[in-house]
Amino acid sequence: MDPVGKALWYMECHYEKTITLGEIAEASGVSRFNLSRAFGTATGHTVMGYLRRRRLSEAARALSDGAPDILTVALDAAYGSHEAFSRAFRDQFGLTPEQVRAQRHLGNLELLEPIRMDQSLFVELWSPRVEDRGDLRIAGLSDRFSFETNQGIPALWQRFIPYIGSIPGQVGWTSYGVCSNGDGAGNFDYTCGVEVPETSDIPAELTSIRIPARRYLVFVHRGHISTIGRTVYTIWNKALPESGHEAACAPDFELYDERFDPVSGSGEVEIWIPVKAEA
Repeated sequence: MDPVGKALWYMECHYEKTITLGEIAEASGVSRFNLSRAFGTATGHTVMGYLRRRRLSEAARALSDGAPDILTVALDAAYGSHEAFSRAFRDQFGLTPEQVRAQRHLGNLELLEPIRMDQSLFVELWSPRVEDRGDLRIAGLSDRFSFETNQGIPALWQRFIPYIGSIPGQVGWTSYGVCSNGDGAGNFDYTCGVEVPETSDIPAELTSIRIPARRYLVFVHRGHISTIGRTVYTIWNKALPESGHEAACAPDFELYDERFDPVSGSGEVEIWIPVKAEA
């Protein structure tokens, strides 16, 4: 079973208990960072966000069945008080626990059912290569996303494309999409940009990110850019765990060079995953 599948199984078996991201990651056999990335790409949810929504969905079911004691339902959902549970429940569904119990149906609630890993989403990938890369400075446009909002990344690229070729000191024509500054809640910075020298002055509306020298596992996405999500899904949930390497908590990036046609959106894109050096 892949790490995300293990995480889903563990949460379904323990959602009535107070469990942490660290405990879920340990049960999955990977680090918290690796699990957060893999889980987000596989499900579109953060780990703890999924657990919260599952708990509240089961609580809503119990309430619609006429549970007599809301505090007991709250405790079963791992909430320590009626107040904390009611606040989270209302934020999730727009109704109070009392209202759901009174209406005795779930037709106006959007519940989260247990997710099952879809093996059909895996794609065939070329064997990755291991490559050491020196320091890299990328200048471009950046924004903060989560796994629930990353559909905004293509729009960020559309805003950046007019800058390509006019950034002072631009090195070549290769473009980069950099994921960095991820947190346990599933938020991360995404920067689309080009390489520039350390001494280059960039326009005020752009930002720059420095990526220190390190070792990478380099995968290749082939085909239309609209299907890159399946490649990323396969990397984090199958190819990387099977590679024998462990991802490092550092920026990873997509590399777009002459093999990719931005007009048609087709070609090859490299995906560079930072890995820990072998002991």
